[in-house]
Amino acid sequence: MDEGIFIGGGGEDYAVPQQLLLKYANRHGLIAGATGTGKTVTLQILAESFSARGVPVFLSDVKGDLAGLAQAGSPEGKLHGPFTERAAKIGFADFAYRAFPVTFWDLYGAQGHPIRTTVSEMGPLLLARLLELTEAQEGVLNIAFRVADEEGMALLDLKDLQALLTFVGEARAALSLRYGNVAPASIGAIQRRLLVLEGQGGDRLFGEPALDLADLFLTDASGAGRVNILAADRLMQSPRLYATFLLWLLSELFEELPEVGDPDKPKLVFFFDEAHLLFDDAPKALVDKVEQVARLIRSKGVGVYFVTQNPADVPEDILGQLGNRVQHALRAFTAKDRQDLRQAAMTYRDNPRFVIEDAIREVGTGEAVTSMLERKGAPGVAERTLIRPPSSHLGPIAEATRAALIGMSPLAGKYDTLLDRESAFEILQARAADAAREAAEAERAEERAAEEEREFKAARRYSGSRTGSTQPAPTTRRSSSSRSDSVGEAFAKSFARQLGTQSGRAIVRGVLGGLFRSR
Repeated sequence: MDEGIFIGGGGEDYAVPQQLLLKYANRHGLIAGATGTGKTVTLQILAESFSARGVPVFLSDVKGDLAGLAQAGSPEGKLHGPFTERAAKIGFADFAYRAFPVTFWDLYGAQGHPIRTTVSEMGPLLLARLLELTEAQEGVLNIAFRVADEEGMALLDLKDLQALLTFVGEARAALSLRYGNVAPASIGAIQRRLLVLEGQGGDRLFGEPALDLADLFLTDASGAGRVNILAADRLMQSPRLYATFLLWLLSELFEELPEVGDPDKPKLVFFFDEAHLLFDDAPKALVDKVEQVARLIRSKGVGVYFVTQNPADVPEDILGQLGNRVQHALRAFTAKDRQDLRQAAMTYRDNPRFVIEDAIREVGTGEAVTSMLERKGAPGVAERTLIRPPSSHLGPIAEATRAALIGMSPLAGKYDTLLDRESAFEILQARAADAAREAAEAERAEERAAEEEREFKAARRYSGSRTGSTQPAPTTRRSSSSRSDSVGEAFAKSFARQLGTQSGRAIVRGVLGGLFRSR
């Protein structure tokens, strides 16, 4: 079975090997089933098998028990007896306990290496989804990103975006003429959403050093693929953040990886647990994006496996892209449940030995109806399959063990220190400070001119001059053209106020004309 990975035993006596061909593992897959039916163990044995064949894996650990992949199972465990019995029953002669190379990641940096991206890399579409923006608010966000591109300002973290939105809000009159209406209400709504995201810890997602995708493709000294585990137990408290981050990662893989055609085995396998969160209330544009990625990313050598309770959680167009399927039990308690069960059964290739709908309802824990792609990519006949036992530890590991593994990781120290290089916030702050300083200097010049005028008038009165011809007095009156602030002046005034620089004082004509000269 060098060309495939062993899933379990099928047939009437569970002695017929069921395998997933590595050549078609990048044709994506589905692991579905009700809570407690064995989805997590199936995900674990697939991760083990891919790692053993040199294929790196990325998965999210929603409940904290997939960390056991880093530790070998034990013959002293209470499940050792049932595991060895099952291995014998399905003909799994190679069953042995072992650990697998694991890299732990955590958006919050507590249970793994910090994992970050930048605001620019996230982009306005995914960020709008994350912030739950309306169409009008998303339009304003797109304008802000466009302005940042034109001004050459990097958007790295949330304070960069907040400063940029302040700029856009103050300059909305000029920007509206060029890009369309920029409503103050939309700016305010986005800023409030950013505050909520920051309160949920989402600000930790943005910053540098950003994730280097190459770090997801590592293998150990023996050639085993590293299993990248994202700690998601806390992250799941913000389900939209969780779904948006994983979709961003999938999109980055799609955009950055080169075409490889049909490799003998995947370059990476990506498991998307709790996949229904990706599609709940998702706009059509986002669903279309996911469908595009699912359809095309296989040619980059990446296999995507959606893990969810019900196949109906996945849109039909995307479900049709999932060639390898492991369907654990579905419970039919309501009319909708029965309809979903019937639809799930209809997606499998019939087996004359049993009724698929009945089998999906009846399979026990650790058993599933499977269908894997066969030669030439044809769907295999549905089969009742007893899933093989895991070789690694089943369940969570001790915190001390996790900490030791993080310390020994090849990525130890690479992402620990947060960087804060010059970006939009610093650029706008510096420009505003320069503008405020120039305004103050101009104001002082104006005051000196006014003082000279007062002295001149006083000297005339003192000399008792009665001549009709007088020198024209210096004027401090501004030309009417200065009454309408430019985009740069409007922003500089606002930011200057934030910096506490001479609030409310006048700025003479031309002082801020060079606001953008550093472009």
